Formats: sequence, C-alpha cells, structure tokens
Amino acid sequence: MTARAVTGRDFRLFWFGETTSLLGSGIAVVALPLVAVVALHADTFVVGLLTSVAWLPWLILGLPAGAWVDRLPRRPVMLVCDAVSFVAYVSVPVAAWAGALTIPHLLLAAFAGGCAKVFFTTAYRAYLPTLLTDKELLAGNARLQGSESTAEVIGPGLAGMLVQAFGAVAGLVADALSFVVSWICLRAIRTVEPPPAALRRRRLRTEVGDGLRFLFRDPILRTLAVFSAVSNLALTGLSSIEVVFLVRTVGAGEAIVGVVLTLCGLGGVLGVLVSHRIAHRFGTARAALLCQLGAAPFTLLFPLTGPGAGLAYFVIGGVGLGTGVVAASIITDTFRQRYCPPELIGRISASAAVISFGAIAVGGLLGGALGEVFGVRETLWMMSGLQVLSTAILLFGGMRKMRDFPESPRVAAAAVS
Repeated sequence: MTARAVTGRDFRLFWFGETTSLLGSGIAVVALPLVAVVALHADTFVVGLLTSVAWLPWLILGLPAGAWVDRLPRRPVMLVCDAVSFVAYVSVPVAAWAGALTIPHLLLAAFAGGCAKVFFTTAYRAYLPTLLTDKELLAGNARLQGSESTAEVIGPGLAGMLVQAFGAVAGLVADALSFVVSWICLRAIRTVEPPPAALRRRRLRTEVGDGLRFLFRDPILRTLAVFSAVSNLALTGLSSIEVVFLVRTVGAGEAIVGVVLTLCGLGGVLGVLVSHRIAHRFGTARAALLCQLGAAPFTLLFPLTGPGAGLAYFVIGGVGLGTGVVAASIITDTFRQRYCPPELIGRISASAAVISFGAIAVGGLLGGALGEVFGVRETLWMMSGLQVLSTAILLFGGMRKMRDFPESPRVAAAAVS
C-alpha cells in the first residue's frame, strides 16, 4: 500500500498519538525532577543524574537498536515500547502512594523509560516514510515537531499545576496515560507496512558497522552528528539543572517554574512556523546553519536570570534558543529521511542518535556534577559558552558552502569538495 498524505486518516492517528505522548513527556520533563527535589529532597548531583540515566540507554542500546529495527516491522516495535513506558512511569506514583518511593526507584524508572525511547525513536524515524511520500516529509516533520514544541509549551505549565494541586507524582500519572493513547492510535493505523528489506542476515556487529561507516564517510551527516553531540552536551548540562536553578537559586515556586518553562517553549512553536519559510527563502543547508548560529547566543541570557522581573532573561533566552534549534531540527531531520537509503535508515539514524543522544547522558551527569562543585549559576555560564563555541563545527564542516542539502551522497561529496 502506498504512503498516505499528511491529511490522511493514518497520519492523523499517528500524529494525534504522538502529540499526546509528547505532551505527557513534556509534563514528565518537569515532573520527574520536581519529584526528586520536592518529594525526595534530592541534591543537584542526583537531579543531574536523573537526566543522565534517562539518556544512558542510547550509549548502551543505540547501535544494536538500529540493526534490530531494520530487521523488524517498525509499528510492532513502537507498540511494545509504549507498553514498557507505561509500566515504567506508572510505577512511580504507585510506589509513592504506597509510601515506598526511593531515589533508586526513580532512577530505575527513568532508565527503563529511556530504553523504550531508544527503540521507539529509532523505529519512528524509519516508519514515517511509510505514511508519507518524499514530498510530504517536510510538512509531516513540521507537524510532528509542532506537536513537540506545543507539548514543550503546555507540558511544563501543566506539570507545575498538577504538582501544586495534587502532589509531586501527579504529573507522572499523566505521562503514563499518554503512552496508552499513543498505543491505541498506533494500533488503529491501517496502512500496511512494507516488509523489511530481504537482505542476507549477517552478524549484528557487521550490520551495525554498515550504519556507522555510512555516517562517518558522509561529510554532511558526520558534521551534523558531531555538532549535535557537542550541542546536546551543552544544552543538557543547562536543562538538567534548570529546575534546581529556578527553585533554589532564583527562589521561584513550582507553579512559577511551570509558567517560565511554558513561555520558553513558545520558541519551539515559532521554530515550527518559520522552518518551511526560511528553508525556501535561504535554502535548506543555509537555513539550518543560520538558525543554529542565531540561536546559540541566547543561551548566555540564562545565567543572568534573577527573581521577579529578572526571570525575563530566562524566558527570552528560551524563546530565542528554541526558535532556532527547532527550525534547524525540522530541516535536518527531513534531509536525513530523504537522503539515507531506506534499507539503512534505521542503522544510520541509530548511529547518529548514539552520538547525539549519548552526549545528553553525559551532559546531564556533567551538569549535576559541575553544579554541585562550582555552583549552579556558574555551571550555566560554562554550558552556555560551550553551546556558542559548538557552532564552529558547522561553520568549518562544509555546510557554509551550500545553499541546499543534497539529494544523494554523490552530490554531497561534490558539494563539499
């Protein structure tokens, strides 16, 4: 069966399920550290460790996950992942209501949810071209990224209100239920997924190596992967301690933290709205470069944040950063989906994700450790400076010579030579 349009029933189901799941995740991003800070009185290092543990599975499972996803139908993989995520996150409020919640339990739930996310994200990126044609991928990615950005706007505010009204673990109940909605929507999709490519099965190590070789031999994919790693290290170092910073250093209450992070999320919505326009105006490669270059300096506003009106620094920084990063992400994700061979896309995506998301695990740990040793505000200065410096990777990686991303690896080699 051919791919369905962005207005078709199956894509709408996929979109709605993902939007609900992303909203739950947007709530959990704030609710999980608030549980640690408010209910369990965790220190800065533990809060950073919580972020690190959630992304650690990318370093452990990311590469084999790509090979496994290329061997299997993608939708059943995502259904199993939704079920595992539900069990992991619903266990936290159940333990809390039983009076048995501990820091190790919270860390274990974050790790289990992270393992499911590895497989879901890898399968999701490979599955989307089943529902959409090449020409519709940019619009489809924009809609999905729009949902993610909207979730980032609404989620933190909801988390703050839920925690304020019903207690610290209430946000995780909402997150767990969002995976149920995602599972139901995926189950209802009718489009028949083409079977995995009938390739001779080789050793897992060999198949993983195919994805890594393609990634590192390609000049554009390599540049994007290295930049993403350094950028994610910096941005996660910032985000892993932002709740601690706002609550303990700035003195904001839980509800105010939710409002501030909600306003920051508006940047992602703006990024979705402008991505298509700037890609056509400047070209896809040039637009992605300009977005990242413009976004990075906004991180320097975060450490300037103070109480009262001083919270405006955090909001402006979040809006500016989110606009550029989200717009660039939509453009580069669409490029990868069009550019990578279908039989390798799972392994290539997983290889890039291990580098990119693995850095998130390190960034969370680094943010917590530096915050404990040098202070939270000082760590924000370090991480924001690293984000600004990371843009040099894009500038010297060959993208500045291009207007548009190429359609094939041969064109890419010619463009950067």
